[in-house]
Amino acid sequence: MTTQKDVAEKAGVTVTTVSRVINDRGYIAEETKNKVFQVMEELNYRPNAVARSLTKQKSNVLGVILPTVNHPFFSSLLSYLEEFAYQQDYKIMLCNSRLEAEKEKDYFNMLRAQQVDGIFLASHTLDIASEMKIDLPVITFDRKIEGLPYICADNKKGGRLAAEHLLARGAKRLAYIGGSLELDLLSNQRYQIFKEKAAAAGVRVQNYQCQLDSFDRREYQQLAAQIFSEKKEVDGIFAGSDLIAAAVIKEAQKNRIRVPEDLKVLGYDDLELACLYNPEITTIRQPTAEIAREAVEQLLKAVNGEEHQQKNILDVELIVREST
Repeated sequence: MTTQKDVAEKAGVTVTTVSRVINDRGYIAEETKNKVFQVMEELNYRPNAVARSLTKQKSNVLGVILPTVNHPFFSSLLSYLEEFAYQQDYKIMLCNSRLEAEKEKDYFNMLRAQQVDGIFLASHTLDIASEMKIDLPVITFDRKIEGLPYICADNKKGGRLAAEHLLARGAKRLAYIGGSLELDLLSNQRYQIFKEKAAAAGVRVQNYQCQLDSFDRREYQQLAAQIFSEKKEVDGIFAGSDLIAAAVIKEAQKNRIRVPEDLKVLGYDDLELACLYNPEITTIRQPTAEIAREAVEQLLKAVNGEEHQQKNILDVELIVREST
């Protein structure tokens, strides 16, 4: 295996000079730098990233812990995080927790051991902060953890827009299908505000929750089927995601319930499938790219010891399509 000594000998410089070139420390003549880089390329020498991080006190790597990369919202968010991090000369180290609390903790500790400069944490498990030694910059997504900055879309506005739109479309018997309310997630504010706005109009909301650890399409279909099998008189459904909305529409069609004539369905996220489905899904758009851009910006401010915002709430938008 090629070493710095091999590079130094072929370039005709000292090992110290090679190290200073690699770590960009001190003044080195441009001609010498070019010679060292040329020899590194010829010998296919790649500096040890961990060793460099120890020397420079930075790894230029950000950790990302997601609950699942199977969900299109999180895969889209990850894609944008990688793009904006790379623009700032940072790489992404991805951890897919699959909604397991112990795995999230293990991954968090692993990222600390790898000396990443900061962590973007999108936790969907209970008591995520317990047993964690948070001694590096962390920004959370859709979750408030004491002392940590967080970023999310405006869930309260999303819930309000959903209620106002379904009521304006004439819906009088509403239901909500979304994630577990046991989790301390800011996204649960969507349901709370939706219910309050409906109540103010004299309308009661039936609530159907997914399991604590589920992003499972089959469960979405089962919950939707439950509504129709119980013969509930529902004419408007607010779904916690576009995937849930799609499952609702599919089950409605199985039961010969017309969307939007008999049932109006409104989703959340504005995934690509929302405008590809039939009927196209009315939804609340989360600004995924802006969330990722702001998350990277605020996390790197924390990494660099700069002032950063604790609370980062981005605007949402109602996108009206065929399902309402």
